[in-house]
Amino acid sequence: MPQTRVAVVGSANMDLVAMAPALPRQGETMLGTDFVMVPGGKGANQAVAAVRAGASCAFLGAIGSDAFGVTLKARITAAGVDTSQLRVVYGASGVALVMVNAQGENAIVVTPGANDALLGLTDDELATVRAADVLVAQLEIPVQTVTAAAIAARDAGTRVILNAAPARDLPPELLDAVDLLVVNEGEAQALAGRGREEPRALLDLAPRAVLTLGGEGAWYVDRDGAEVHVPAVRVDVVDSTAAGDAFTAALAVGWGEGRDLVDAVRWASAAGAACVRKLGASVALPRRAEIDELYAPA
Repeated sequence: MPQTRVAVVGSANMDLVAMAPALPRQGETMLGTDFVMVPGGKGANQAVAAVRAGASCAFLGAIGSDAFGVTLKARITAAGVDTSQLRVVYGASGVALVMVNAQGENAIVVTPGANDALLGLTDDELATVRAADVLVAQLEIPVQTVTAAAIAARDAGTRVILNAAPARDLPPELLDAVDLLVVNEGEAQALAGRGREEPRALLDLAPRAVLTLGGEGAWYVDRDGAEVHVPAVRVDVVDSTAAGDAFTAALAVGWGEGRDLVDAVRWASAAGAACVRKLGASVALPRRAEIDELYAPA
């Protein structure tokens, strides 16, 4: 089987992750139990996750000229991601402050830094998009950049997966280029006004959609009439921070390898489950063998 070529356009952040028994309330100081500093950002996470799931992956993003930027590029490159199109801009890199409680739930504050400077894709960056089998994008970078990448991908016959997180207004020209929309329940409510009770509402935005519901699994719907619930894989949860990124990347890889989309969602669900068993974002992203271990075909 030829190796799937994935291009990811998105954010890169340094994640500062603190574990504590509970998430602090406003004005409260909580004594934590553990701390890790790892590369993150939805774009970088999904790029690393795609490589670990078995694809080749090029990452289009931006890092700062600070020490965090040096570490980010070194770690992402070491994970096997092609960073030849990763920009370095003067100033601070993106940073995410992540708090995780004993149940694996999290609260996150992100300062975009260099990610906001990812504007005006170059000819080389657009060529990288066009050469891919699947483009994966999120919304932690300027929407106009996501739109330009998606249109270039559509015109080249590259499949476009949009993980619409965080939810924001989406221009029609972006939606017209999306093949598959991936959102959680909060994002579905913000974008379509409906959540788990009506996943087909997402089809007003894209021809195919996946609605993820954490421990309650995921729904796959499309305009051909499919409406399939895929149960979650049961595991002990340590940290859910990067579960959605593992899911989206594995979905892209599975679809690019020729799986039908319902089966790709099952495989992606196994990736999400494998991810939540470990602390941290990029360090928790599962390798293909870990996904296959939990994958249960229909």
